[in-house]
This record gives sequence, structure tokens and C-alpha cells, in this order.
Amino acid sequence: MPIKFSRLLISSIVLLLLYTTGCVPNKRIIYLQEKNTSEGPVKYASELMPYGHEDYRLQYNDIVDISIRTSSKELNELFAQFNMGAIQGNMMMQGAMAGGDAFFMTGFTLDERGIVEIPLLGELTLAGLSTQEAKKMIEERMTDFVNKEDLYVRVRLGGIRYSALGEFRRPGKHNILQNRVTILEAIANAGDLTEVAKRDDLVLVRQYPEGTRMFRIDLNNKNLLTSEYFFIQPNDMLYAEPMKIRELGTGVTFVQTFTLGVTTLSAVLLVLNAINR
Repeated sequence: MPIKFSRLLISSIVLLLLYTTGCVPNKRIIYLQEKNTSEGPVKYASELMPYGHEDYRLQYNDIVDISIRTSSKELNELFAQFNMGAIQGNMMMQGAMAGGDAFFMTGFTLDERGIVEIPLLGELTLAGLSTQEAKKMIEERMTDFVNKEDLYVRVRLGGIRYSALGEFRRPGKHNILQNRVTILEAIANAGDLTEVAKRDDLVLVRQYPEGTRMFRIDLNNKNLLTSEYFFIQPNDMLYAEPMKIRELGTGVTFVQTFTLGVTTLSAVLLVLNAINR
């Protein structure tokens, strides 16, 4: 066998080994395995990291759920009729859109001016307020008609709506019926990231009253837990870019990588065989 051919054959075998050893073994990804060790499951516990969460400020197109209860039977009936009208209106709109969550049927959308209209109270500008501040505003207006001790007001967001694009297992528009949602919960709700997603460079597009800003988030950095971006906000967009491995076309699993390696090695050997004839 010629020396040149032998070197090329050895190089091809090394290339195949590199392909097959570049995969992630099952023991690194399987949950709740049997471990032959006396150690507990917790390898490391970090110090308590306080949240860097700030109160969300309402803005145009947000949906808020407003509930008002008083000791007055007449007022309660008025607000009950108001809520029923909102339900019917939202059912018609959502029927046309062929989708939506039941929670949004009782919610009200801030118009382009950031205003909602409530019976007896008229138009209220809620844009720029937190839900607690909006609650206090409604309570103050209601004290003209009923004592504060006989009043109950609740204002909350109509869930967290966001979009997940790119390397998600279930991309698209999503709703989570909670007042607060972490970025990790949002990713889990979208089916988690794919194997080739850039976890250290996730794009977050966030809307503000004055415009839109884009951020790049490192999910591998534990300081994310104390960051203001740990909690997503309504209308956020998450975009996961693919890693270079997808561009290069190398496999993700062992079978994919092994198949690609065997194919490459076979092609090299065929070329070498043709050259040495």
C-alpha cells in the first residue's frame, strides 16, 4: 500500500472518530437515572439571588382584567352588565379570529391612547401605570360613590402574550395565564430550544411606549436570575438563532454524526481507490 494512500486512510479514520466522539452521550441528557453513589442529588447550592424585577407599566394593546365589587347591589349589577357586554364583544371578535383564551373574554384592551372606559367612571388613562397604580386610581374614583371600606377592586394583566421564533420546538405566538412569567418558563412553554439553538445569544425584542429595543441574552449565565430580563413582559418576542453546526451540516445525534462520518469516509476511500488504480 503506498505511503500516501496509508496516510490518507489514517486521516480518514481519525476524521470518522472525531465525528463520532463529538456527540452528546445519553447519560448527559437522561433525567432521574440510577446512580451508584451515596451522594445526594444536589451537587451545588448557590447563594440566594434576589430578583431584579421591576413593576410592568401598562401600554397600548395590553389586556387588563378589571373587577369591581361594592356593598351596593345596584352598582354590582351595573358592573356585571358591563362585564357581560365585554364578554359578548370579545366572543364575537375571537370568533372572527378563530382563537383566543377564555380569560381574555373578561379583559379589556387599552386603546391607542392607553385608555379604557368603565361605566360610571368614564375614560381612564392606564398607560404608564402599574397594575397596583391602576387599582388605586379606580379606588379613588369609586370613593365618590361608595365608601372605601365597602369596595373591592382588582386589576391584573390578562396573561402574558409573547412570540417565540427560530430554533424552538414549538415556535409561534403563546399565552401564559399568569401575572409573571420568567424567560425560562416562556422557553419551556414553547417546547424548549432545539439542540442547535444558541443558548448564549438569545434575542429578546421588547416593546416600550416610545418604541422597540433588542437585547441579546446569555441563558448560560446564572446572573440572568437577578437581571431585569429574567421576567418577560407582554408582547415580548424571543428569537433563537441556530449554531454554526447547522450551517456546516454536521449531525446532532450519534446516528446522524456516524452516518455523515461513514459517508464522508466512503467518499474519500472511493476517490483514493480511483487515484491508485
